[in-house]
Amino acid sequence: MTLPRIPIALRRAIGVLPTFPASLAFSLAGNLALWPSLRDLDWQEVYGRRFCVKVNDLGLKFYFSIGRQGFVPEVAHGADVTFSAGAEDFIRLGLRQEDPDTLFFNRRLLIEGDTELGLRVKNMLDGVELDALLRYLPPTLRRV
Repeated sequence: MTLPRIPIALRRAIGVLPTFPASLAFSLAGNLALWPSLRDLDWQEVYGRRFCVKVNDLGLKFYFSIGRQGFVPEVAHGADVTFSAGAEDFIRLGLRQEDPDTLFFNRRLLIEGDTELGLRVKNMLDGVELDALLRYLPPTLRRV
């Protein structure tokens, strides 16, 4: 499946957005759509650790940590681990159309910083079935 390209003008506009509002939106969306199916995983070892998701082609960075109630937005600068990829690769990962190991070994998904922490989280998320993630999404988003 070919995903639509994001227009250059929109990429440029997104790239100049301040980091904290984007991190707040990312955390809120994650808490609403994903946390209900992720909360039962063993997050004990990652509580309070800082993460960054960097969408290379959009110039976006989302900073967050994991707390007992879900994703916690963080102010930019400094993360224990950073996951970097293009928007299309992140979408394909989320839709389970691409395997994270394949992207990692093809250098399309980078894990920088505390790679042990990054691989631990990646492996935890790999164990979650797509149906379990989709169960809590609103019906409109589930169809998309």
